Amino acid sequence: MTLSVGEIEQAGEDLFQAERKRRQIGLLSLRHPGMTLQDAYAVQTAFTDRKKAGGGVVRGWKIGLTSKAMQDVLKIETPDSGILFDDMLFDSGGTIPQDRFIEPRIEAEIAFVMQDDLAGGDVDRNGVLAATEFVFPALEILDTRILRKDPETGDLRKIVDTIADNAANAGVVLGGMRHDPAGTDLRWTGAIVSRNGEVEETGLGAGVLNDPVMGIVWLARRLAQFDQGLRAGDVVLSGSFIRPIEASRGSKIHADFGPFGHVSCHFG
Repeated sequence: MTLSVGEIEQAGEDLFQAERKRRQIGLLSLRHPGMTLQDAYAVQTAFTDRKKAGGGVVRGWKIGLTSKAMQDVLKIETPDSGILFDDMLFDSGGTIPQDRFIEPRIEAEIAFVMQDDLAGGDVDRNGVLAATEFVFPALEILDTRILRKDPETGDLRKIVDTIADNAANAGVVLGGMRHDPAGTDLRWTGAIVSRNGEVEETGLGAGVLNDPVMGIVWLARRLAQFDQGLRAGDVVLSGSFIRPIEASRGSKIHADFGPFGHVSCHFG
C-alpha cells in the first residue's frame, strides 16, 4: 500500500460523486503515480462502501480482464473484479435511461447464479459447478467514472484506474434462459453481438480463461484471501469474450447466443 487512508477515502468519495453527478474525474494513476493494485482495491472498497451506505444492496460480482488480449493491452497477468449492486440489474428487452451512464459500453458474458455459498482458497472447477444453480446469457454495461484518456498528457487509463472504478462495472442486462452448467459446454457457448442491426463482435466462452467456470474459481480464491466468498443467490459475471462495444444514445444492442438464448437492450 502506498496511499494513505485519507488519499484512499478521498478517491473513493470522488468516484462516488462522479457516478452520482455523471461527471468523470481525472486518472488516479496520474494523481498517485505509485499506486498499487492493493491501493486500487482499497479505493474500490471506499467507493462501494459509500454506495452501500446510500442504500445499495450487493447482488453479486463481476470478473473482468479475463482475455489474453485485454491483459496484454494493460500489461497484467490476472483478471480483476468488482461488485454488482441491485440497481445495476436490467431485464432483457428493456430501455436503459439515457441519463443513467456517462460513456456506456457493452460486453457479452455468461452469468452464473449461485445456489450455495462458495469460499476457500482450494475452490476448484467441480466445486463451482456443484455450487451453481444455473447459468444464463447476459450483457455487461461498462461505464467509466474515470477518464479513459487524460486530455493534457494523453495518458490512458491503467489497471489501477479500472480496479478503483469498481472494475468499470455499471450494469448487467439479464437474459431469460437458464441452463445447467454441468450439462452445457460453456467453452463453446458464444454470441453474435449486433448494434443497430449490424454485427459488431463475435466470440466464444473459451476466451474467458479457456473456460468461464475458471473465472468463478479465480474469484472465489481471490476473495478467500480477504476471508470473503460467494453467497447463495449471488449473480456472477464470468468475464467478457468480446471487445467492448460503444453504446451511445439510441443504440439497440442484441446478443444472439444461439441455443443458449439471447439478450438485448436499447439505450434511450
